[in-house]
Amino acid sequence: HTHIHTHTHTSTIIIMTKEEETKDGSKVPSKKELKKLAKKAEKDAKKSGATAAAASSSKIPSNDTNAPPPPRSPPAFFIHKGNGNCPATLKASITSIATGIKLIPARDSPEELSLLKAGLPAISNANNEDDDVVFGGNGICMALSLIGGSISVLGGGMISSEMDEWLEWEKTVLRGALLDGDVNALSKLEKALESCGGLYLVGNSLSIVDISIVTTIYHSTKTTPLPLPPHLSTYLSHHTKSPLFTKGIANASNLEPPSPLDPTDPSMMRAVKHTFETALYTAFPQALVLDIDGKKLAERCKSVKFGDYQCTIAMSLFGVLKKSGGLPSTVRSPMDVAEAIKSAIPSSNPVLDGLVVNKPGFLMSRVKASYLETHMNAMISGNTVQPPRNMKVENVVVDFSSPNIAKEMHVGHLRSTIIGESVCRILEYSGCKVERMNHVGDWGTQFGMLIQYLKEEFPDFKDCPPNITDLTEFYKNAKTRFDENPQFKKTAQLNVVKLQSGDVECHSIWNILCDISRREFKKVYDRLDVSIDEYGESFYNSRIPPVIAEFDAAGLIRVEEGGAKCVFVNDDNIKIPLMLQKSDGGFGYDSTDMAALKYRLQELNATRIIVITDFTQTDHFKMCYLAANMIGWVQPQTHRLEHIAFGTVQGEDGKRFRTRSGDTVRLVDLLDEAVHRMETSLEQRIKENKASITLDQVPATAAVLGYGAVKYFDLRRNPASSYEFSYDRMLDTKGNTAIYLLYAHARLESICTKAKKDHGVDVEQLIKKGVKIALTQPPERNLALHLQLFADTLDLTLEDMLPYHICDFIYAASIAASDFVTQCRVLGSPEMESRLLLCRSTAIVMRKCFDLLGIRYVMSI
Repeated sequence: HTHIHTHTHTSTIIIMTKEEETKDGSKVPSKKELKKLAKKAEKDAKKSGATAAAASSSKIPSNDTNAPPPPRSPPAFFIHKGNGNCPATLKASITSIATGIKLIPARDSPEELSLLKAGLPAISNANNEDDDVVFGGNGICMALSLIGGSISVLGGGMISSEMDEWLEWEKTVLRGALLDGDVNALSKLEKALESCGGLYLVGNSLSIVDISIVTTIYHSTKTTPLPLPPHLSTYLSHHTKSPLFTKGIANASNLEPPSPLDPTDPSMMRAVKHTFETALYTAFPQALVLDIDGKKLAERCKSVKFGDYQCTIAMSLFGVLKKSGGLPSTVRSPMDVAEAIKSAIPSSNPVLDGLVVNKPGFLMSRVKASYLETHMNAMISGNTVQPPRNMKVENVVVDFSSPNIAKEMHVGHLRSTIIGESVCRILEYSGCKVERMNHVGDWGTQFGMLIQYLKEEFPDFKDCPPNITDLTEFYKNAKTRFDENPQFKKTAQLNVVKLQSGDVECHSIWNILCDISRREFKKVYDRLDVSIDEYGESFYNSRIPPVIAEFDAAGLIRVEEGGAKCVFVNDDNIKIPLMLQKSDGGFGYDSTDMAALKYRLQELNATRIIVITDFTQTDHFKMCYLAANMIGWVQPQTHRLEHIAFGTVQGEDGKRFRTRSGDTVRLVDLLDEAVHRMETSLEQRIKENKASITLDQVPATAAVLGYGAVKYFDLRRNPASSYEFSYDRMLDTKGNTAIYLLYAHARLESICTKAKKDHGVDVEQLIKKGVKIALTQPPERNLALHLQLFADTLDLTLEDMLPYHICDFIYAASIAASDFVTQCRVLGSPEMESRLLLCRSTAIVMRKCFDLLGIRYVMSI
């Protein structure tokens, strides 16, 4: 035996010879060793006040994976060398949740790590100062199962000889076979599952055998898909979709040891949290085994006069320590806890200073100017803002805009289009592969009347393609004739049948209408700098019947009166079904959207799908996503299906924004008006000698400002809210508008231009020479602090995909920049070089934000 000393315990490591090791270096400890460990753990649990010990329990609870949490708290265990991507850690995570035994990432020193077996996760008792360490995934599973005893959902903690045999087979045969791509080894599993009911390999409930084997297959096939026989496929699907496995897979990364502070990481929140966390566990090492709210470790101060960041954990930690009996004698209040944490933060730390404890136990702090200087100088030298680290790279589908063929885009398409473009840009910046999908309405009964109207109005359409410049008027005229002329209506209805049957003439006219619409859509997209690929409803026609057949084969379809084929989802709040096929045999939105969902998940291999529509479709997409889960298309640990629902653009009357005549506002008219108003404003500024551009530059500048104003006025708010459309407010040069931000950006660049012209100081040359930014005054430091929040803002945005977080960030940064240039003289000051670099750093960050929001910018106005 070899002893290692950790922060809170001394453990005895079981040293294994080469003969005892398996192919991958792991070893399942003997039953004797595991029972010894379990016995000690049982004793520890009794000492710490745990009730209902395993030996006294005569009733074994249900083994269902959905069983409620265990009734008592077993001992906690440290997990060493946890790795969220390795199957051993995944096994440990799942078994930990199944047994209710808490696993805590060990904070091992390099010396302690050198004594642990290379590459192997291990566990040791966190409540005992003399215990064995158990290595490897199967060993940890067995140990936790035995330790859990009767509280376990894994067969009451019993390990039978049959379990031993399966675990040995998993270790010596299955792992190697999957590594070599040998599917023949799976035949043993298939036969066993066929004979035992198909869901559990040992007995009639979940055991550590199932956890071990399912985890190994799941981990292997996640990177290299293999053809699985039917019973094994069902077995794997049943377990990997269960709440237990889903939680276990999600929790695995939480078992990794805390990373050391990376001085190049642009996330200020991670740096602050790391500083507070290190101090917390230095001052109170016993806190490692307690339930602590990590969110209270570090958060932004609500008022800058108190500090930049605060740690508010002292109050809750005091209560937890007191309740557990682990309160040191010198600690009598939350204030004492906060003071102890403060004392554990050395003055030499690279992140925080200005530490102050306020009642009843708030630890306030400020970010060091030196920390901010380091990151500002890294930004200016690289001429780019640093994105967050460890961003999740995914295959993402973003479904947005979605206008209808033969109808012009109107104000109702504004929100989906500009929100969707911003969402795509943010995801692409994070490294994701993004499929921008325009789910245009290019199919349906309305095309019967449009086809007939075009045939009657343009009989020579084959030789002379019609010049339809006003799609709205064309659609209105067709609809009027459809409503007033019975013969026209009848013929139009027959055209629908012909179109769906592949009639050549009808398809030819349909293509003409689609091409005309695409040209009109492109004009709008070009103005708004939107890039999108068309996947119309017609694209999914051939994919709908197989979807219906799949739901039917799964027994999920109910045929309603009249013959409609429906799917009822598992949600008590939704009473209506998804209608996959109408009573007349036709297909509707439900059919198309389910076919689209399957295509995106299974053919495009999307791991994240984001659909952006108005709020009235919330229940529809909720049903689609629930149905996709029911049929098995969605793996909870892999896929994320989202719907960004937006509110209404309203007029001054609080109703939908319309023209004075009551018509829907065309999007091109809305954009034209915004640009026209900006042209008038810029021309007036030129007359008053308040502009830095010429009259020739007005049209291009006005377009940038006008389109940007329309976009930002929408993006700066939570999409779920409705808002009143106002040209005056969106084009205001003051307040939270794009105009204010674009002027602020131009002002910063104007300062840099004047420095070169009037003082002979070229910012580009300063960067090349390596001149550094020095933050000596409060407004300088405050601006740098705001700029350094970029990475954390993007992290937050990537979670909910709401661009308004970026708007809030850039507006706050612009205010800080205004305070800086107002209170700190830049040109001609002794600090001019440093302050010019700070101006340029701010402009760099602002330009990146503009880009993510889909807003163009100008260097002078």
